[in-house]
Amino acid sequence: MKLAPSLLAADFGRLRDEAREVEPLASFFHLDVMDGHFVPNLTFGPPVANALRPGLSRPFDIHLMIDHPRTYAPQFHVRPGDIITFHVEAADPPEETMAAIRRMGMGVGISLKPGTALERLYPYLDRVDLVLVMSVEPGFGGQAFRPEAVERVRTLRREIADRPVEISIDGGIDASNVRSVVEAGAEIVVAGSAIFRAKDRLAAMRALLEAA
Repeated sequence: MKLAPSLLAADFGRLRDEAREVEPLASFFHLDVMDGHFVPNLTFGPPVANALRPGLSRPFDIHLMIDHPRTYAPQFHVRPGDIITFHVEAADPPEETMAAIRRMGMGVGISLKPGTALERLYPYLDRVDLVLVMSVEPGFGGQAFRPEAVERVRTLRREIADRPVEISIDGGIDASNVRSVVEAGAEIVVAGSAIFRAKDRLAAMRALLEAA
């Protein structure tokens, strides 16, 4: 299992310091970019994400919860190993967004909301590197995990079969449910509150890794 701390749950006034604190056990940093239209929340955009890069060595998974990912993806400063993930429900055609991300030399991720049928993703599985399953309604951190996400991961893993596509899951993940999603087929686990609300964040990360 790869663990991706979600910086949405960190203290924005100490964002780089808190990222550095958890970096030893992180495989990625997960950055939730929201526009207040696609989801009912505003977070940060390219200026904050780009300013955060110096001093951090782990790759970024930049999760675009925005209407126009094709327009904004090229504004992020990227490194080898980074991924930009967009939503199949976004206004921009998926083919155009994927092409824009590929031109940047980055990995392509695709995601969908809990109420969207998995079949919406199937036409794109040969053209992406990652599928992000949302186990909460995207927009706000701290929500409770939706147990039906486990079966969605299992179904998706069967559909992916031998394609070189990783499954990531995000939303309400903690030590009580992480094993179920990993056993279903998730390879990357995004966790925010379970890490950044703990007094000892590295201990919380170890607990997640051990529970899986």
